[in-house]
Amino acid sequence: MSTLEISGRDLTLAQVLAFEKERPQVVLSTDASSRMRQSVRTVADVVSAGRVSYGINTGFGAFANRRISAAQVKQLQLNLVRSHAAGVGEPFTPELTRRIMLLKCNSLAAGFSGIRVEVVETLLAMLNADILPVIPCRGSVGASGDLAPLAHLALTLIGEGEARQDDLLLEGPAVLQEISRQPITLEAKEGLALLNGTQASAALAIAGLEQAENLLATSILTGACSVEGLAGSFAPFDGRIHEVRGMSGQRHVATLFRALLDESEVNHSHEDCDRVQDPYAVRCMPQVLGAVWDTLAHAASVLARECNGVSDNPLIFGEDVLSGGNFHAEPLAFVSDFMAIAVAEIGAMSERRTDLLARRINPDLNMFLTEEPGLESGMMIAHVTAAALASENKTLAHPASVDSMPTSAGQEDHVSMAPWAGLKLLLICENTTRILGIELLAAARALDEQRPLRTTSRLEDLHARLRMAVPATPGDHRLDRDIRRVSSLISQGTLLDLLPNGETGALHRAAD
Repeated sequence: MSTLEISGRDLTLAQVLAFEKERPQVVLSTDASSRMRQSVRTVADVVSAGRVSYGINTGFGAFANRRISAAQVKQLQLNLVRSHAAGVGEPFTPELTRRIMLLKCNSLAAGFSGIRVEVVETLLAMLNADILPVIPCRGSVGASGDLAPLAHLALTLIGEGEARQDDLLLEGPAVLQEISRQPITLEAKEGLALLNGTQASAALAIAGLEQAENLLATSILTGACSVEGLAGSFAPFDGRIHEVRGMSGQRHVATLFRALLDESEVNHSHEDCDRVQDPYAVRCMPQVLGAVWDTLAHAASVLARECNGVSDNPLIFGEDVLSGGNFHAEPLAFVSDFMAIAVAEIGAMSERRTDLLARRINPDLNMFLTEEPGLESGMMIAHVTAAALASENKTLAHPASVDSMPTSAGQEDHVSMAPWAGLKLLLICENTTRILGIELLAAARALDEQRPLRTTSRLEDLHARLRMAVPATPGDHRLDRDIRRVSSLISQGTLLDLLPNGETGALHRAAD
């Protein structure tokens, strides 16, 4: 089994994204352990000297001005974890939980948090044994860190939480018994170090980026298929058009379309038609999807930096203990909201192309892609489903980050709502996967109707793969199963190798 050494300084976005597939054993680097021990000594000096320092010997939030005696600092940390474990809702998925644990350990490994090596090593032992804390996904406002979710993570370390190992639910001390460890007695600052941080927000945003990259690539494949199904023009993808606009994402996406739309019998068959221009949802794909590309590239660059970000408070620099606001997840809220808007636009444009395929702008097709119009309804209601999901996305794309609810008696008076931004993003990705699945089903039907003419070689491969999963079925039949099968193909990324080599994952690789 491979090993991933973390130091808080050089974890890459690509490593975080590959973690779920590769599942390496994670270990602390030697220099990380050394830095962590130095910060622990500083915390001990603060306590012994009686120097007032937030979260070490004071209360929290609105209680920041309440002094805590040296004899009570351990109880303070225990009370913090217990009281902040107030999350609600469904637990984070195993994939997201692993990512939260990895990011949390890497942030603590940077050595600015005053937490003992053995605490982080216990959390890593859980991760390496795939013992995953049960962390409710709701209850964080994304400032002062993701307090409630991370409190549920911390509960497992003190012998009071719940965790799952495969299908086995472990509770209380049994969680740590599985790795032959005893519950931890938290020292000064350690409860706060575990709770303060943006790792839940970051895990959600990174998951959204991963899905959004997949959906963007899929939309290019699906959109190219629709161009052929609609007997659309290849001219809007000419490189000269995109060069003069000067947008890098637009140029790149147009290049991909040209690789997919090269030589085609379908295209040659309508070279002399009288349609001057295609509708925007076909003609403007490089402009819109190029803007999505640029948006995801920006998000990837922010998330690559966040992988090694220290979002605790206070932070320890040598002998200085400084209070600040690195726990504020606004950068993550912004990029999650930005990605949500971009993915919603992928879905909105896809729904429009499905409508075009269903309304017979290609005279070689029947209305709603039926074989016997009137007797059959064809793709009529599948398009309605796509419209319903696209409408949901419009509501979900309203930015979470423009909202703020003052908490802790006004001490924490501006918050990011980054976790909700990330959760909404994942819902939009789920909807958009299905919208694209419906378009791909419609485009494949349109290509079926134009046989014996053949499309380009890459799109013929795409069509063949789709037909292996969803065979052509004459006449009306229930479509929910077809939508589910093709949506599964999309979510698993099994079609993306049809794009030019090296395209999949290009955005996050470029960000590191």
